[in-house]
Amino acid sequence: MLDFHGIIFAYRTTPALGELVSKRTAASLPFCGRYRLIDFALSSLANAGIRDVGVIMQRDYQSLLDHIGSGKAWDMSRKNGGLRILPPFGLPEYHTGNYTGTMEALNAVSEYVRDIPQEHIVLLLGDLAANIDLTPVLQQHLRSGLPITAICGDHTPEGPHHRYIVDDNGLVKQALFFREGDSEGLPALEGYVIEKEILLEMMDNCYAQNLYRFHRDAIAQYLADGGLMGTYVHRGYAQVIRTVEAYYRANKDMLIPEKRRELFPAGRPVRTRAQEGVSTYYGEKAVSRNSLVADNCIIEGELTNCIVFSGVRVEEGARLENCILMRGCTVEEGVRMCNVIADKDCRFSAGTMLIGSERLPTVVPKGKEI
Repeated sequence: MLDFHGIIFAYRTTPALGELVSKRTAASLPFCGRYRLIDFALSSLANAGIRDVGVIMQRDYQSLLDHIGSGKAWDMSRKNGGLRILPPFGLPEYHTGNYTGTMEALNAVSEYVRDIPQEHIVLLLGDLAANIDLTPVLQQHLRSGLPITAICGDHTPEGPHHRYIVDDNGLVKQALFFREGDSEGLPALEGYVIEKEILLEMMDNCYAQNLYRFHRDAIAQYLADGGLMGTYVHRGYAQVIRTVEAYYRANKDMLIPEKRRELFPAGRPVRTRAQEGVSTYYGEKAVSRNSLVADNCIIEGELTNCIVFSGVRVEEGARLENCILMRGCTVEEGVRMCNVIADKDCRFSAGTMLIGSERLPTVVPKGKEI
């Protein structure tokens, strides 16, 4: 039995995601035609044999609950252990449900963390699109004997992120917080393998001092006190989804075969909740260029560089380019759309023209009729 327990942070939602998270968390955002962002963290843990997992939620989590259910899709539906949903209000002090930071979120479920029987905990983000092979991470962590192993990326992400400067042995010498662009050190993917007792010490220290943040408060103090932390570099696709632009770009990246293979390698499947549907119907005049189209769709118009979820209908004469259409959308005849993200169950009336830009795609809220 593996001596590792998983915790996924699915509470965080940034305002920069706008309408996309008005009724859901970032971790439950639909992705690449059939998945949700949390599928990557759940699948990474499941592929490494970790079946005991807690998911920390905050608010607007009904969509996430509907998706993950009992965890059966990831073989985490078990009588003992398995998947556990951790909503807010774990402690009386946290009645607002608005966590200031990760340490506050952990302290809100402190009794759960203290009851974890495993000695090591894997911490992962729920809004990270990355298929991390955790098996070598866990092996390196045990072999090194270090209390913490930080999972880092092999390329600089866009937007603010943390970086670790390491020595020749991969040990962290210095942490750089909230950096942008290329800089010294390895970019953190905010995933960690950590000894349970060390995590509890961090939680207790932060709670006593009214500190809330994992990196700026807990990790910074741990390193300042002489704590040792190793690093593991994940080589492959990785994108944290914190803005509309990042969400749009990550979906469009999946139209590039090389990047799609990095995120969906044959040996590490990304599991998701199964949804039965009939095959997609393409009309006689339908055109689909470099697009990903899910099942149960009716495509009679023209698609170019589009991501289309199940249950979508695109009528004859409609022309869509660089668009993301979520489940249940209807696009009537003669519609012209470019650089548009349409949330679930949107309807676009005949003759509508809607044009966004790649850096600022137009987002149509769930259920909107235009």
